[in-house]
Amino acid sequence: MSEHTEHPSPGVATSTTAPGRELVIDVRDVTAGYLPGVDILTDTNLQAYDGELIGIIGPNGAGKSTLLKAIFGLVNVRSGTISLRGEEITNLKANKLVGKGVGLVPQTENVFPTLTIQENLEMGAYQRPTVVKENLAFVLDIFPALKDRLNQVAGSLSGGERQMVAMSRALMMRPDVLLLDEPSAGLSPVRQDDAFIRVSSINEAGVTTIMVEQNARRCLQICDRAYVLDQGQDAHTGTGRELLNDERVIGLYLGTLGQDEAS
Repeated sequence: MSEHTEHPSPGVATSTTAPGRELVIDVRDVTAGYLPGVDILTDTNLQAYDGELIGIIGPNGAGKSTLLKAIFGLVNVRSGTISLRGEEITNLKANKLVGKGVGLVPQTENVFPTLTIQENLEMGAYQRPTVVKENLAFVLDIFPALKDRLNQVAGSLSGGERQMVAMSRALMMRPDVLLLDEPSAGLSPVRQDDAFIRVSSINEAGVTTIMVEQNARRCLQICDRAYVLDQGQDAHTGTGRELLNDERVIGLYLGTLGQDEAS
């Protein structure tokens, strides 16, 4: 276990990380919002280490997606800092962040529907066209189901298939960290399982992954660590297993099935 200890949190005891892992994303005391004087996040903290899969769960309106957007420069950060491998990136524009190694997969409108799958993937590396061939091979190794469908128009795909293309496009820049906003949203239970398998495959390929997810129990089952946001603050943090078995988290966010599914 690492000697590093996270910011104190009012929830479960904080967890440490594996030795030798570099801190990739460091969100410190961030306050942010969309409108002047209206804060969605208040003194929010999050850390993600190299190779980790981090989950962000919590009730509707807690600020989960806002936290991802703040990291990706889409929401104004009023105070606090966000760093990428020690370099401050607070309020940096999204196009600059992509070049520095941060990718985002939005929940909706995440593909170019009139373009083919291959054209969508090529758009993912528009900042570095010389790496398209190499990175396309990397992406297709993770998602081999796309290999025989590269000429299919993205608009003809199902919701789950579009999500796979969106993830693949974000990976075309070989990001240091991938931000996923509700990857299972709107999918059938079977397709939700497929979505979580894809997330795990991305993480197993070495990509640090931060995932916002409404399916809290499933998220906690696959993530290394997780943060529970409530009213714009990180109310609880710990490993997925710790949070699945924490009575406060079960009672407030998971319901009575939490302990059954954790066993």
